[in-house]
Amino acid sequence: MPSRIQPNHLEGMITFLTVARLGRYTAAAHALGVNHSTVSRRIADLEKALGGKVLARGADGWEITDLGTRALPEAERAERALAGLSSLADGTTSPQLRGIVNIAAPDAFTSCIAIPPLAALQRREPRLRLEILTATQQLRQRRAGIDIEVVIGEPVVNRAVTRKLTDYHLRLYATREYLDAAGTPTCVEDLAQHRLNYYIETALQVDELDLGIRRIPDYRYGISSTSVFAHISATLAGSGIGLLPDFAIDDPRLVPVLAEEFSHAASYWAVVRDENYRNPAVRACLAALAAGKPSQPTP
Repeated sequence: MPSRIQPNHLEGMITFLTVARLGRYTAAAHALGVNHSTVSRRIADLEKALGGKVLARGADGWEITDLGTRALPEAERAERALAGLSSLADGTTSPQLRGIVNIAAPDAFTSCIAIPPLAALQRREPRLRLEILTATQQLRQRRAGIDIEVVIGEPVVNRAVTRKLTDYHLRLYATREYLDAAGTPTCVEDLAQHRLNYYIETALQVDELDLGIRRIPDYRYGISSTSVFAHISATLAGSGIGLLPDFAIDDPRLVPVLAEEFSHAASYWAVVRDENYRNPAVRACLAALAAGKPSQPTP
């Protein structure tokens, strides 16, 4: 028989909401500033009071049960009430965004597109904390501890909000010194005589990026890396021709190669699980990412 809800269950509601968004007890504990056992105890107390499970262990983290789905709006209402009380205590006129928002995004997108609008948001919302994991990989159906995941190519995912952020192109670049020494390609087939700086073939998990390199029939391996900035550095160092995102090129030492013949279109998309999208801080970060504009490459 369920127990009567007590005031001390407010902590349990906020803890439940945090686990629902992050998918892991450990991630929730970090966000709330408590230990794993405290999270577990609060959830257990809340479930005892409600007379059922609000969370169930899934293959990739904790999932919300039917009871949890019904309890979620009440937990969010409690969160908004606490935010309002905090605003009164701070002397502000409206609730401020607070807490940690975890974002996973490719390194070039993070540095060249995401950081400026996110920094502007954080200046407006000083209580908002942002953590960004740079990774270029396939979308995971559920990625524990991540509120917003930025991927390359349109994602196919269930129970999530997706939003297109921006288009860009992969193009070929090299230094003038390299081209003077190794020769300037006049067609895509000429790339067979040149080294190409790009991702590690065995580590390339993104279809859009794989399709880009497959459009080049033959080439020699240059310096391969999981980092776009390593590709750029290798190309600047004269190790070969780089297959690079156009928005990340702002160094006049890099000149386009086969500009009229080769260009591969790609796009960045954001994915937010439904329960995370209900978090005002996450929605604010998503809006900031959507407002970010790629820097223009130097001619």
